[in-house]
Amino acid sequence: MSLNIIAVIPARYEASRFPAKLMQDLCGKPVIIRTYEATVATGLFNQVLVATDSVLIYKEVLAHGGQAVMSVKEHNCGSDRIAEAVEHIAADLVINVQGDEPFTNKKDLEKLIAVFKKDVHHKIALASLMHELYTQDDIADPNHVKVITDLVGNALYFSRAAIPYLRDPVLPTPVYKHIGIYAFRKEALLEFYRTPATPLELAEKIECIRYLEHGHKINMVLTNQISIGIDVPADLEKARLKWKLRED
Repeated sequence: MSLNIIAVIPARYEASRFPAKLMQDLCGKPVIIRTYEATVATGLFNQVLVATDSVLIYKEVLAHGGQAVMSVKEHNCGSDRIAEAVEHIAADLVINVQGDEPFTNKKDLEKLIAVFKKDVHHKIALASLMHELYTQDDIADPNHVKVITDLVGNALYFSRAAIPYLRDPVLPTPVYKHIGIYAFRKEALLEFYRTPATPLELAEKIECIRYLEHGHKINMVLTNQISIGIDVPADLEKARLKWKLRED
């Protein structure tokens, strides 16, 4: 099944935990440019676009030969920013690649897209990625959003708390981190955009909870790729180290 697939990277300048993080240097280029170039390099998309509230980010993307659009409205989450940007762009699938995910890779994105190519009856409207967490520090870290799923891989809940709570630590129950990359059918993205933020979404500051609170399903795709999303300055140092190791 042939799909018109575009990727949009939401790029907010004043991130609450790490302001201006997308313009921080990552081994010679800003984080947002590393993410944009990694997304383009997959070759999976008809168009890759940065949607931003920042003139600085907008000009930086254009200076590197990329495509960018300025948001007209104020937005509290990346998916709302993307929805505004693509409202009048023809697309079947819209992939939300977070601007702070410079290690975005083709294999993971192909897995997400495959969910929709197999879904000939359009039962799935939103899919996302997760990988297993192995250390107690990572599990306890509120910057790592955790997700629990049902037996067929649909998300039950997302939280900054450690879920599931392992009352019996002897039982081998994995803990999964949600990676902030979403694949929406365009009509589902626009529906999300038109829906007000919900109580648990606001409490946890996790946008995809809005979708669950309205009774929709999010299909979670497991990956073995360990992502470094840049939420705080310490993450940037980890990303720099990983980038240097890739170049050596």
